[in-house]
Amino acid sequence: MDESGTQQPEAEDEPDNEALAEAYNRGLALQKAGDLKGAEAAFREALAIDPDDIGGVSIRLAAIGAEISPEKMPDAYVATLFDQHADVFDEILVDELGYCVPLLVRDQIQRLGTGPFERLLDLGCGTGLTGMALQDCTSHRTGVDLSERIVELAFDREVYDDLYVGEAVEFLQEFEEEDGSRPRWDLIAATDVFPYLGAVEPFLTGAASRLEPKGYLAFSTETLPDEVLGGRRYMVGPKNRFAQGEAYIRSALDAAGFEILAMDPITVRLEEGEPVPGHLVMARLR
Repeated sequence: MDESGTQQPEAEDEPDNEALAEAYNRGLALQKAGDLKGAEAAFREALAIDPDDIGGVSIRLAAIGAEISPEKMPDAYVATLFDQHADVFDEILVDELGYCVPLLVRDQIQRLGTGPFERLLDLGCGTGLTGMALQDCTSHRTGVDLSERIVELAFDREVYDDLYVGEAVEFLQEFEEEDGSRPRWDLIAATDVFPYLGAVEPFLTGAASRLEPKGYLAFSTETLPDEVLGGRRYMVGPKNRFAQGEAYIRSALDAAGFEILAMDPITVRLEEGEPVPGHLVMARLR
């Protein structure tokens, strides 16, 4: 999805929508005009009106260099963003942005000979593109997404056995079955999660705790050239999504107990017609 555009808070007891929209849109206009100081002031005004950050202002401040990158995007922002775009999600992601990471995961599984899998956990499942791509190599599929509207669309596809609304890391850390047991999976997929996370350690630690022994983790990342990252492990890029350095991903996987089976350079999607570079990773729990 393209993170540009106005976010419109809808819930009761939210801050003044009109004032929030005015400050946010003013910040966008000033940023586009190259007035980054003016944009910063407008975005800080919007953040003061809306501390929950439904508009993702903290991400924009990081993108223009006014703040250090946070460890993740605000949950309220991600949920609102995808709820608003749910009805055109596939059209934007596949047709406009050329997104095909789920099919690349399928190809990687076939090339490595790692399937079939009994139980798949698809984090950030969206409308079910990854579940569909892996349908013939998985027996039971669980989908999780932060957007309630997106989960409704995934339900309509009838590709998942279980579906939950929730944030990926919190689900890994906290989810229990009704009997209090903590289920495990032999494959966890996260095909468009890391661009919303920034710091990956909590996710990887949680995934390791939810995999069966020798279980597999498949995920994609976006990255930026080393000279742009400037030694940072991760940062908010110019398109308001997180990029992680390859060395950071490798060291974090090792620390969480994974061995890397493949870390393939890929084009994750297109952004204004330009390819967005990243990696497709398949790792196995040691």
